[in-house]
Amino acid sequence: MHRFGVVAFLLFYLGASDGFAGGDAKAGAAVFKKCAACHTATEPAHRVGPTLMGVVGRPAGSLANYDYSDAMKAFGAEGKVWDEATLSEYLLSPKAMVRGTKMSFPGLKKPAEIADVIAYLRDPSAAR
Repeated sequence: MHRFGVVAFLLFYLGASDGFAGGDAKAGAAVFKKCAACHTATEPAHRVGPTLMGVVGRPAGSLANYDYSDAMKAFGAEGKVWDEATLSEYLLSPKAMVRGTKMSFPGLKKPAEIADVIAYLRDPSAAR
């Protein structure tokens, strides 16, 4: 029930599919600084977390040269793909969506920040 409530809230707040098309990549680049200690978005190098370069549309837990947690591997084995809806739910509360993930980040609480980060991840060059 909790997952349904989170998704329903995001769809309502972001305006369903039209909201996912929104977001400001430039603002997302600023918000991404919260993620940059562990992730990159513009280069294929891993840090503590995997590179997020090209993450939008990528199957979860699928980079061959990164050691994902068992929880993330199982999540990916379920066929999950990092589309805008999945990213929106995950970025709100990573540990609630993928119990047992290694990611310690508590999540972004503002739907606008989530939409902005997704816009940035979709096209980092748009932030220039």
